Amino acid sequence: MPKLTYPEIFEYIETQIIKPFYDYRVAKINEVKLQNVLKRKNPYLFKAKNITTAQDLVTEILQAHMSSQEETVFGNYLEELAILICKRAYGGIKSSAEGIDLEFEKNGKKYIVAIKSGPNWANSNQISKMRLDFQRTKRVLRQSDSMPEIIAVNGCCYGKDSKPDKGDYFKFCGQLFWELISGDEELYIRIIEPLDKQAKEKDEAFKEAYSTKVNLLTAGFLNEFCNNGAIDWQRLIKFVSSKNIP
Repeated sequence: MPKLTYPEIFEYIETQIIKPFYDYRVAKINEVKLQNVLKRKNPYLFKAKNITTAQDLVTEILQAHMSSQEETVFGNYLEELAILICKRAYGGIKSSAEGIDLEFEKNGKKYIVAIKSGPNWANSNQISKMRLDFQRTKRVLRQSDSMPEIIAVNGCCYGKDSKPDKGDYFKFCGQLFWELISGDEELYIRIIEPLDKQAKEKDEAFKEAYSTKVNLLTAGFLNEFCNNGAIDWQRLIKFVSSKNIP
C-alpha cells in the first residue's frame, strides 16, 4: 500500500477533522446552560481577577468551558490521523492493548505508541500507569518467538522534550513524533496548511453561535446574579457553594 500523499492527507483533515470539529464546537456552544457552567467555576477566582461586568464574567466562563473540552476532542482527531498515516507508511494498526494506541514495525523493530496531544499531559500517577501499560504489552508481544525488538513510545502531537530517552520508553514530541510514524520530517509543518484554510471558512458559523450565546448568557446573568447592574457576589457564591441550594 502506497504512503498517503499530501493531497490525501489534506482532504482527510478537511473532511474528517475540521468539519466534525467545528460541528462539535457549534453543538457544544448551543447546549451551554448558564447555571450548569456557573456551578463548575470558581467565583472567588473571578472576584480576585476584579471582573466587574456580567459580559466579562460570562465570556470568561464560556471560554474556559469550551477550551477544557476542545483540547481532548481535537487530540482524538489528531490521533486518528496519526494512525491512518502510519497505516499507509508502515502498516501500522490501532492497538487493542490497554493504554496503547498504535503498533507498527519499522527498520526491523516493533513500536508500541501511546499517543497524547501535547507533552504536558500527565502527573506522576499517569506516567506510572503508562509505564505499566508498556510493560504489560511488551510481555504479551514477547510470547511470539519471531517478535523483533520492542520500543515503547509516548508520542505527542506537538511540543518538544529535551530528553526523549526516558529509560524504559521514549517520548517523541512534535516533529520527532510525526517523522517516526510517517518517515517524513516535514509532515509536522505541512498538516497545518489545510487547518489554516478550512478553519477560516468554518469559524464564521461558530462565531455567530458564540456571540449569540454570550448575549443570552449575559442577559440571564444580569437577571439572576446582578443588582442594579452590579454583580451580586454573595448571591453568586451562595448559588455555587451554599449547602441549602441543590
